[in-house]
Amino acid sequence: MDRRNMDRRNFLKTTGTIIAGATIARSALADAATEPMAAQGRLVLPLNRNWRFSRTVVDGAHTRDFDDSGYERVVIPHTNIRLPWHSFDEKSYEFVSSYRRRFKLPPQARGRRVFVDFEGVMTASTVWINGERLGEYKGGYTPFSFDLTPHLDFNGENLLAVDVDSSERPDIPPFGHQIDYLTFGGIYREVSLRIVPSTFLENVFAKPKDVLTDHPTLDVDCYLQHSEATRDPLTLEVSLSEGDRVLAKSTQRLPAAQATTEPVVHTVHVDNLGSIKLWDLSHPHLYTVQVRLLRGTQSMDEVSRTIGFREAQFTDHGFELNGKVIKLRGLDRHQTFPFVGQAMPGRAQRRDAIILRKKLRCNIVRTSHYPQSRHFLDACDQIGLLVLEEIPGWQHIGDEPWKLISIDNVQRMIRRDWNHPSIILWGVRINESKDDHDFYVRTNAVAHRLDPTRQTGGIRYFQESELLEDVFTMNDFGFPLKPPNHPRYLNTEFVGHTYPTKTIDQVERLTEHTMRHARIHDQLASNPQYAGGIGWCAFDYNTHGDFGSGDRICYHGVTDMFREPKPAAGFYKSQCDPAEEVVLEPAFHWARGDASIGFSKAVMCSNCDHIKLYIADELIAEVDPDRKTFQHLQYAPFIVELGDLFHSLVKSRPDLFEIITPPAFALTVLHVRPKQRSHAGIEEEEQ
Repeated sequence: MDRRNMDRRNFLKTTGTIIAGATIARSALADAATEPMAAQGRLVLPLNRNWRFSRTVVDGAHTRDFDDSGYERVVIPHTNIRLPWHSFDEKSYEFVSSYRRRFKLPPQARGRRVFVDFEGVMTASTVWINGERLGEYKGGYTPFSFDLTPHLDFNGENLLAVDVDSSERPDIPPFGHQIDYLTFGGIYREVSLRIVPSTFLENVFAKPKDVLTDHPTLDVDCYLQHSEATRDPLTLEVSLSEGDRVLAKSTQRLPAAQATTEPVVHTVHVDNLGSIKLWDLSHPHLYTVQVRLLRGTQSMDEVSRTIGFREAQFTDHGFELNGKVIKLRGLDRHQTFPFVGQAMPGRAQRRDAIILRKKLRCNIVRTSHYPQSRHFLDACDQIGLLVLEEIPGWQHIGDEPWKLISIDNVQRMIRRDWNHPSIILWGVRINESKDDHDFYVRTNAVAHRLDPTRQTGGIRYFQESELLEDVFTMNDFGFPLKPPNHPRYLNTEFVGHTYPTKTIDQVERLTEHTMRHARIHDQLASNPQYAGGIGWCAFDYNTHGDFGSGDRICYHGVTDMFREPKPAAGFYKSQCDPAEEVVLEPAFHWARGDASIGFSKAVMCSNCDHIKLYIADELIAEVDPDRKTFQHLQYAPFIVELGDLFHSLVKSRPDLFEIITPPAFALTVLHVRPKQRSHAGIEEEEQ
């Protein structure tokens, strides 16, 4: 093949096919080639390729000798059915499907314990290994694992089977009543095999201390699982690194221990860290904590976690990050995409975080209404995007077994994500539910017991709600907003369903959509007790026929579901400091026929101090931010009345104008190009 004519896409297609066909066919070890062994005693094997899938479950499908050659070959993440991006029947994905994966274990697995880890399966999963039923996990948004060890063939082929019930079962949160979003179906997050010794590190929670002092320290909770009794003393070794440089190290001796069903916590204190860089929005510095379990000098197990040093708290005068008050400005996010529902790989999840932080210039996102992909959260850590993460739910609270699943969701969410510096608040209420004192006492208690370093919140829709959490988090769709009724107060939804907007709507509606978001943020800026606001929402999303526009879409986003921006997206972007980016975004169409009364008002979202407008090198207007309407916004929109001038110019010189459509998220793009003349545009003053 001629290398000069081989592009990246063809390379991936060609080499991917060769590798898959030659080496991954039936062996988990082949997957391990993509990830080196983490330690002498631990091996993690991605198990995402070469699954077999059927939309039905038949007798015998859980056994090794079942003929699955007629099944579809799929790759995880996988949606159980591909659907149009709108106007489909949401019952289409509500069925029980079958997944099968054959694998052989590497020699290193012998004598160790083998777990299968699922990051997310929608909605209930019954797992089988070699014909043995291991159990059912109820829940689509939180991770779960099964111990495969007693049932494995360490010499031959093994068969992992999963029956996936993707119906809206009323015994599983968020279901039990109507919900305003779709959950879709399938094994939509990654799967892996985890091979560990009989005594291993089950989890690690690194807790920075005294980060604003000259002598920060680190406490690392090491959760040690003893599947068997240990006769010899062991040692925990904890190191803190920045890149390849080890900053500090500490060890702790452990006595011999009996076998336990629950992990035992050992806290290792690390000090003398030296000069530590804080994690903040503009410089999200990250460090690596590495924990090794040693027998003598031999490494039995090893894990690493990425952390950041920061102090985050809600106060009676707003939200503080590292002692500095920051007005929170963000959007709610659903993790669904056109055609494939929630089954998007890591790169698409990371891209959403980049859109929110870099394209829309938000400083916070809410994971509405459930824990979201680890890839998304990793990206939030890396680019400095704060996160409010909450448990699955929407308005409905079920019976006691339902509540126990929800409480378990709190635990699984926190234990998965407690090392993320971007997460500043745990959402421990069912979104917009009524009060339930005993239930929410329990969810708060679990959150505070597991993570005493973070505050809790709970999204409600009425101010009379009982406050059991640390922060009063409130959905308020009225205008003006209700004044804060608690010292620590955060607005978590506004605009949204009160003013749905399509990208194809007439310009007046698109402009008004922009102005509504601007008015809310102007009011939020008027009172320091408003910690800020998280608007509903970032992206349009699929929903049930009872909601939205009847075509299975809620058009509530500042971008559409393909992540293409509406004019309101430009407002959020314009609120960043000019040091980050000088922003100039139009909230109107440069065409007289797009408005019902002709072209008259131009709204521009910008963080500039002053704007000059030119047509054909002729200065036609100068404008300042509209401080009369927006008295509190640091960067108010600009409003220019151009109707008479524009119409007279078009009438007198029809040969003058050629319309240029501004591309998404571009700077200084609103301009008119005269035919056969030099370019002219909007000029910005020096900053």
